[in-house]
Amino acid sequence: MVRRRRIYEGKAKVLYEGPEPGTLIQFFKDDATAFNNKKHDVVEGKGVLNNRISEYIFEHLNRIGIPTHFIKRVNMREQLIKEVEIIPLEVVVRNIAAGQLAKRLGMDEGTVLPRSIIEFYYKADALDDPMVSEEHITAFGWASPQEIDDIMALAIRINDFLSGLFLGVGIQLVDFKIECGRLFEGDMMRIVVADEISPDSCRLWDVETKNKLDKDRYRRDLGGLVEAYQEVARRLGIVNQNEPHRGTGPVLVK
Repeated sequence: MVRRRRIYEGKAKVLYEGPEPGTLIQFFKDDATAFNNKKHDVVEGKGVLNNRISEYIFEHLNRIGIPTHFIKRVNMREQLIKEVEIIPLEVVVRNIAAGQLAKRLGMDEGTVLPRSIIEFYYKADALDDPMVSEEHITAFGWASPQEIDDIMALAIRINDFLSGLFLGVGIQLVDFKIECGRLFEGDMMRIVVADEISPDSCRLWDVETKNKLDKDRYRRDLGGLVEAYQEVARRLGIVNQNEPHRGTGPVLVK
């Protein structure tokens, strides 16, 4: 067996050297984390579902002209992606008050916002990913004003697409997080969507029941994490309605 060179390992994914220059293999782990890894379990089957859901979304984004790092899914846990220079920002788009926004502003969770809000967070686990402004981003050189404009334009287009996609299967898109990177092609550089888009990075509520179909089930100890992710995949037509669930539930990481 050929041993692959590991490039990077995060909380939920591992990046390996790809088969061609400028490519990487992105491996989806079963790790479930919250509160910047202060809570950590392994949930069997989670990585497979996130891989499939993220593949489905990124394929559609590519199809409608939103540039991403995604090339193709390789197997149940891995994707072939383009190598990009990650911008150290988490870009959060909020449509409905939930999570930290509701807590920070004293709002009732579920309040529809006057308009979609875009927030930026500096990617630094040791600092708990602090919220930052455009002034911080440009002052510290994390991204240029033009790059910020490009990122915000991508975020708005993705929000429009995802809101319609999920609403069509009875799911409300509360908020979501994306990451972006610089893709260098010869003398050209463009901003593309990277990382993943899955129930790990979105808040998804059932339209009728407001049942949570996302990682809040893990954050808030509601249980049924994999079942919720599988429900999202089934509604999107990614997995067969009768496909059995093989997970055994969370296993505590020592």
